[in-house]
Amino acid sequence: MTIDRQALLRTQAKRLIASSALIAASFGVVGAAQAQDVSPDDATQLETIVVTGKSDRVVGPDQTIVAKDTAIATKTDTPIVDVPASVSVVTQKELEARHVESLQQAVAYTSSVLTDEFGNDDRYDYIRIRGFDQTSLGTYRDGLAARIPAWFTASRLEPYGLQRVEVLKGSTSTLFGLNGPGGLVNAITKRPLDQKQGEIYTSYGDGTKEIGVDFGGPIDPDGVWTYRLTGLAKDGDQGWDYSNDDRLYIAPALTIKPEEGTSLTILADYYKRDGTGARGTPAGANIDIGTFLGEPDFNRFNTEQVDIGYQFEHEFNENLTFRSNARYTHLSLDYAEVYGASLDPTADRTAFSVESLSNRYAFDNQLQYDTGWDGIDSKTLVGVDYANDNTRENILFGTAGPIDIDNPAYCGLSCINLGPYVNWRVKQQAVGVYAQEQLTFDDRWIVTLGGRWDRVHTTADYLDSGTQDDDTASAFTKRAGLTYKFTPNLAVYANYSESFQPLVAPSANGYAVSGSLKPQEGKQYEAGIKYKPDGFDGLFTAAVFDLTQTNVPTYVTPVVQQQIGKVGVRGIELEGKAAIAENLNLTLAYSYWDAEILEDGIGGNAGNRPQRVPRHLASAWVDYTLPEEGPRGDLTIGGGVRYIGQTYGDDANTVSIGGYALVDAAISYKMTKDVTLALNATNLFDRKYLTTSYYGTEFYGDRLKIVGTLKHSW
Repeated sequence: MTIDRQALLRTQAKRLIASSALIAASFGVVGAAQAQDVSPDDATQLETIVVTGKSDRVVGPDQTIVAKDTAIATKTDTPIVDVPASVSVVTQKELEARHVESLQQAVAYTSSVLTDEFGNDDRYDYIRIRGFDQTSLGTYRDGLAARIPAWFTASRLEPYGLQRVEVLKGSTSTLFGLNGPGGLVNAITKRPLDQKQGEIYTSYGDGTKEIGVDFGGPIDPDGVWTYRLTGLAKDGDQGWDYSNDDRLYIAPALTIKPEEGTSLTILADYYKRDGTGARGTPAGANIDIGTFLGEPDFNRFNTEQVDIGYQFEHEFNENLTFRSNARYTHLSLDYAEVYGASLDPTADRTAFSVESLSNRYAFDNQLQYDTGWDGIDSKTLVGVDYANDNTRENILFGTAGPIDIDNPAYCGLSCINLGPYVNWRVKQQAVGVYAQEQLTFDDRWIVTLGGRWDRVHTTADYLDSGTQDDDTASAFTKRAGLTYKFTPNLAVYANYSESFQPLVAPSANGYAVSGSLKPQEGKQYEAGIKYKPDGFDGLFTAAVFDLTQTNVPTYVTPVVQQQIGKVGVRGIELEGKAAIAENLNLTLAYSYWDAEILEDGIGGNAGNRPQRVPRHLASAWVDYTLPEEGPRGDLTIGGGVRYIGQTYGDDANTVSIGGYALVDAAISYKMTKDVTLALNATNLFDRKYLTTSYYGTEFYGDRLKIVGTLKHSW
């Protein structure tokens, strides 16, 4: 008997797709009940898989530094020019050109985005959008939130595993639920490609020894099954004594397309990262900023994370499409540090540690219906998403022996005394139901309307005392946008949108009770213009906006938060990206933030500028390729400058931090058709700069870093 291998593969693929579709549909009915059983004690429960289904052009990889379409602004495949909101996209071409090593670096040249506000504190990806801190809730991956509603438990994304980074600015709760008014960052994971290709590279430089590999392609001749495997191993540091930045990242991916209009992509990764705690210098200290004032044996921020998920899409016909996107995450954190050194060599320092374990499951199911009549095109989207988080954190707090900052001598573990601080388990279940209508009239007027209802239930169990905080919050948020296209390439737009963001904080040791923290609510008014030229690949945008947020929390001591009232930010942002011909790339960005504390119920700071919010941000990057000539291969030279304006270290505006400009550079040479040698430098002139001063501790930025990379592609 002769076996048709291709027919067998297609049959197996259809069976897998059918099973996945049944699972995805069942999630919408019983997923919430099942997800309640997820707990940190059941770390081996990895049956759940993550699926997303977007066409290639809205997830990348893009051909140039200019993206044309996006799904982040509407959850539908929409040209960026048509979207009634400000969207910036960092493509894989740009990520590679700048040798990005963190999510902060990825968006550092994006308008209305501030990064690294705590300098070389590399525990988290600190990102502020349109003046509002989006670090805790504003990071998404493949359309699903990467947040964990706990206190310290979080991890960072590996940029080598990404093929696109999108920034949606403004209030986004009508589509994504819990978030602030500034916006969100969505990272797109590398996924299988239809053509066989790959690369292997090695990097060496300041604090970096690294090797990585990324390859994939079709498994069968018809391309029904495709795969990709991305991996990285790094032995590094953060540019100062006793620091660490070791990484191990492995990410397999598989796509099955048994028939036209149906696809299932399975995405998984394992990410282990050994880092170190925050590092600050006492205000007024005249010492080298590389001086380490903690304890080498008690200095770690180590995370280990496993993700597995899927993206599924099925077109029932030319009008109706179903999509399902889900992911399960298991994360552990081991965090310990000594901080708080002072000018007094006899004063004790503070010791602090966290051990935590977290499990998160989330899904987003969508149904899209496209139709049209009499010059009107309609795109209707309805969906339901759900997230279940279960995190256990055990936090210890105490003292460590003193240190002389001018002549540091470390005392080791024997001088550290820790006691119980907060030992809690936080559980949060969030469900959202949303609908959106996009109406296009005569290919010129585009009306976008949306609404969403969210319900969030949070419990905090204090395991030492046996007490519990219990809180339920709900909200209905709205969005309305209008786009008018003068030509297919020139459009103006306006929008109104709202945000909703419940807060979680422990009630122990002087912290606000989580149940007493009112949800933050935001509103935004925005108008802008977008232009996509015909003569070359480019996108130029300008926007003005007015955002307000109520129930804003701030730290009134280094460890105590209170809600201060209302904050507003009005601003202007300009951005341009152009790939001129095949050898010149240009990125320009400028932002102006007029931020003000509008209402302040605790400190008399009304009228002041919020802490760590600059008025001006600007950046520019250009790279030019000299095409090969004779024995010389392609030579690419690039460079950029980033400017961050003056800020304040406190809401009272008593501590002023000067603005600074940093220069980055890159050069690459194509030795052969398949081999490239590159050299990248950040902070090229090794400028010493202060990013913020935080209750008597100053945080300095990263110094000069040079990294060389040798890459073989096929």
